[in-house]
Amino acid sequence: MLTPTYLIRPLPPQKDIETVPVLRALVEANKALAELKGRAATIPNQGILIDTLALQEAKASSEIENIVTTQDELFQADLFPEGPDSVAAKEVALYRDALHLGFRQLKETDGLILNKGLIAIFQMLKKRNDGFRNTPGTALKNERTREVVFVPPQDGREIIGHMSDLERFVNDDGLCDLDPLIKMALIHHQFESIHPFPDGNGRVGRILNVLYLTRTGLLDIPILYLSRYITRHKDEYYHLLQKVRDEGAWEAWILYMLRAVAETSRITLELIEGMRAQMATMKQRMRTELPKIYSQELLNNLFRHPYTKIEYVQADLSIARQTAGKYLDQLSEKGLLSKHRSGRSNYYINAPLVRLFLEVSGGA
Repeated sequence: MLTPTYLIRPLPPQKDIETVPVLRALVEANKALAELKGRAATIPNQGILIDTLALQEAKASSEIENIVTTQDELFQADLFPEGPDSVAAKEVALYRDALHLGFRQLKETDGLILNKGLIAIFQMLKKRNDGFRNTPGTALKNERTREVVFVPPQDGREIIGHMSDLERFVNDDGLCDLDPLIKMALIHHQFESIHPFPDGNGRVGRILNVLYLTRTGLLDIPILYLSRYITRHKDEYYHLLQKVRDEGAWEAWILYMLRAVAETSRITLELIEGMRAQMATMKQRMRTELPKIYSQELLNNLFRHPYTKIEYVQADLSIARQTAGKYLDQLSEKGLLSKHRSGRSNYYINAPLVRLFLEVSGGA
């Protein structure tokens, strides 16, 4: 059996982690997050944010695992799940579905994040029926050199014990008085070090981040996703994860995660502001140019589904298929949507919204 290379101890660490640099970064991160929370509440339909941002997070998180897809592939796979789209796009769609599952579980458990819920997320992500690792042999290797850089716990009972301790730390707010953002950084490191699942630990861990922020009330809905930041600072992410294990360098790790929260909050705020402006413009044009078909439900559909189709409009508005098709064609004729064809089916793109996603995601 492989020998674990890091002794995992229950959280919090037995050292002062609330250093002056950490507290300064904490103020900035909390301020940015509070502004995001307040602005998100002004979007009339919260489901629009949950759906559109979850899909963008799914894309970014999968890229960390070298699963790369384009915006077009992403939305095509969402429109036509049985179609011949890329395997990568379908992996991304699975991640989005796992995010939604986690948020539903959070509401069903009155804000508790339970291990059985994390197992359900893993099972959905990987399309398998097992849970925590119970056979030895797992070792994490450098992608380039294939050198072993970290060996997590190998014994199944030990993994269950560590995850039980972590579950208690996540859900018992009386265990310590650390700020929730610092706790999130500790939780993420602990989860990645336990490495409880045979596969998919990175993606489950990143879902755990946003569920924890929602559980603590720092967010009302799960809309802050750190994967884009991690993708852009991937080497530093893995270096600092390991530096905690090798040297106990908690300050550098916590600062990294706080920077991720602050920057991601600002970028998400920019995206929300862009969506708000686009919704206002689209609403005005629909009411002026197509007053007979305008409704808030139709407007919401065009932003919940950047690529939409007759079936989506039919379901959202509870109207006949023929009527839904007529609405979409009229929107296309006015230049509010662009009409496309895939096989025997038409679909319609909200091009300005897709361009906004491209701009905010750096063109990917």
